[in-house]
Amino acid sequence: MKKIILGIILIFTVSFNVKAQIAKFGIKAGLNYANQTGTDITVNTTNYKTEAITSYHAGIIAEISLFESLSIQPELFYSTQGATYKNVAEEIKSEVGYISIPVMVKIGLSKSISLELGPQASFLLSGKDQFVAKDPNTFDFSVAGGLGIKVTKSIFISGRYVLGLTEVSKDAQTKNSVLQVSAGILF
Repeated sequence: MKKIILGIILIFTVSFNVKAQIAKFGIKAGLNYANQTGTDITVNTTNYKTEAITSYHAGIIAEISLFESLSIQPELFYSTQGATYKNVAEEIKSEVGYISIPVMVKIGLSKSISLELGPQASFLLSGKDQFVAKDPNTFDFSVAGGLGIKVTKSIFISGRYVLGLTEVSKDAQTKNSVLQVSAGILF
């Protein structure tokens, strides 16, 4: 009985050490090129066209290796998105802040390049001049895809496109779309 208990403890200890080596944690930050796509916006018979805004994102990541060229990368970061709405007479910048939680599957294409694909859930935190979203949805579901490049063993850069699948407001048929460029470090 003592050998069985000792064997179980040994297995858990070895498993914990292996798990600790395959999970890396880090930080990342970067630029967003965000827009809200969909139908043109009409307010009081005035039509508005959207233009993209430049904003930012920053947060924490984890990379959990499953196999040599396959890993899961959950992330938690703050991201600002939105658009500029223009017509002949005026321009209104709408900017909203989200806590985003993407869960990316990373497929290694080579030693330094990986394909990243996965879903993203975002929760609305704040908004400035919520032009479209007078009654905003507080949840935004998206799909994301892009490429990651390891510059060194710890430093990486990535590019990703995030396509919103839910509407930003109950009143408008408009969805978020974001092009993200990031840099980060894994510890």
